[in-house]
This record gives sequence, C-alpha cells and structure tokens, in this order.
Amino acid sequence: MKSLVLILAAGVLHAAELPEIDAATLAKWSAPYRGWHYHPDHVIPAKPGIEGYGDVRMTDVPTVFQLPGDPKWYLSFIGFDGRGYQSFVAESEDLVNWTNPRLAMGYGPEGEFDHGGVVLGAYLYESYDIRAPRTLKRKDGKFWSLYGAYPRQGGYELRPGYEGVAVSDDGLSWRRAKDEPILSIHQDDCGEWEQDCIYQPWLVEHGGRYHNFYNAANGKIEQLGLAFSDDLLEWRRHPQNPVIPHGPKGSYNQQFSADAKVFRDGDHWTAFFFGVGRGGAHIMAAFSRDLLHWTVDPEPLYKAGGNPSGLDKQYAHKISLVWDPANETYYLFYNAVGNEGRGIGLITSKPLAQGS
Repeated sequence: MKSLVLILAAGVLHAAELPEIDAATLAKWSAPYRGWHYHPDHVIPAKPGIEGYGDVRMTDVPTVFQLPGDPKWYLSFIGFDGRGYQSFVAESEDLVNWTNPRLAMGYGPEGEFDHGGVVLGAYLYESYDIRAPRTLKRKDGKFWSLYGAYPRQGGYELRPGYEGVAVSDDGLSWRRAKDEPILSIHQDDCGEWEQDCIYQPWLVEHGGRYHNFYNAANGKIEQLGLAFSDDLLEWRRHPQNPVIPHGPKGSYNQQFSADAKVFRDGDHWTAFFFGVGRGGAHIMAAFSRDLLHWTVDPEPLYKAGGNPSGLDKQYAHKISLVWDPANETYYLFYNAVGNEGRGIGLITSKPLAQGS
C-alpha cells in the first residue's frame, strides 16, 4: 500500500508516493524506546528552591543541552510561580543530580506577546541524530532557540499562546532575537485546527531548511503542525497541517498529539510526543521517512502511572531524550505529575543505582 503525500522542495510542493509504515516496522522502530527503568524521585522538584524565585511551585518542559567544549550537561525548564512562566537552567555532571538553577529568560514587557511566560527549549543543535550530543550550534555568532510564550499573567497557559525566537551569547542567558512573534493565531496562514492557541515549538535543521514542529489547539483538541524557515526569523506554515493529528476515539492520543521532539534515527525520523487519552497523558512516538508524513505507533512508549512511587500517576509527558555514550544509556526526562506535584522526572534505558 502506498500513500500520496506532498513534498516541499525548493519552495514548491510536489506529489510523491511513499510506502506506508506497517505495523511490523513500527514495532521494530519503537523497540529501543520501551522497557524503561524509573528514577524514584523528581530530578527537579515542583518547588526547586531557586534563589530569588521562591514562589516557583511547579516545574515543567525539560530540555537537555550541552555547550561546545564544555563536558557538563545543562537542563532548561520552566517554573510557574502563580503569575506565569519563566525559563531556568541547571547543570549536572551525571545527568541525575542537578545544581545551580538560575534564570535563563524571564517575563517579557507588559502588554507584549511574552509578558505572561517564556518557555525555552527548541534549541538549534549541531546534530539532530538521536545519539548525538545535544550540543548547541552557533549561527551568526550566537546560539538560537525558539520559545513558547503567553501574553497575560495570572494563570497557567492562558490563551492565546504565541511563539518567539531568542538568542544567547553563552547558551545560558537568553534574550529576544525578534520583537514580534514568529507564530500566532492572528497570522493569515493560521489554520482552523490552531485557531485558539499555539503552544511549544521544536526546531530541526535539515536539508538547508529549518523546521518547526509545534502543537496548537482548537477548543479542547491539540494537534501537531509544521512550519518552515530559511533564517529562523520568518516562518510559513506547511499547507498540509496538522502533520500529526489527534487519534481516533479510544486511542491514547484521542484528545492531544502534542509537544513533539524530533530526531534522526538511522534511516528514518522519530518524533517523541505526548498523547492525551484513556485517562491520562502518555509518552508516544510517531515515525517518518521525510519529516512530512508521519505514522503514530498506537501503543505508548511509557504510560502515566508507570512509576510505582506514584510520581507520574496523573501525567507523563513533555520529554527530553539524551544518550550518554559513557554507559550506553538513554536518559529520558519528562514532566511527571503525581503525588509529589508537577516536576521533572527521569526514566532510563538501563537501571541506575538510584532506581530499579
């Protein structure tokens, strides 16, 4: 069976036939990302005790990165203080113990699109290979990240959301690269599926073009779309959005397909995303040969409630995946919501001394 898809090349859409990804191939490609071992506690707790930011009571959206020539790992995350979101960064030498949390990018000016929150994490990396170091890449002498944003303070994810673009000289302290949003619900190419709110981006550089995988909402349904850019500043949406829609009734992504993290995985692409359905939020995967046409594995890689401590009994979502070649282990950071509140959890492909 083949399916007709549209391929964007040199700014022109072309029709092409690609083999559908069959169930056996889905199972093969998913297999390396199953059978996780849990770390029993949050690695970044709901109340992380950041100096000067004692009101933070929820943490979310982990993203691991490294800096050129620096052996440490860094983890950006957001802290919610009752007003909105700010982005913070912590550091580690072992991917388990995180220290020195400090502000990476704070609230935007009052009345502007990012006044209510800044959610860093869609970084420009040197490589998007699934086992490559998560090393930030310089462009025009600076590091770059797309970010999610909210215009109002006073609550959690107050609609409508926007997306912006930020730069950094050192990879730790960030500022706007552009004073207007790169994606908003007010743009002419905004689709019906995304008319209520735009959420978090994910950046991929491939084939001389930048790709932004982003989730957005119409009502209570969130789906994943794609936008393209040649310079990281001006973006245009893929006309066949959403590229990863929500699933059918009774599926694990019946309500949401959201927050994709996309990597090159051998001869194909893997998108780790979260689905909402069947009573929780779960870590799922979709696969593609061309970055445009995606097939979802209907069985989650990790379901909410997998940690017997109750750490993620409500939600398991919003992942960051990194490979440590020293012990040949994947570390998957995720937002774990359960009996210890909303914090950053950790599961690994091999057991660690602290977990099982």
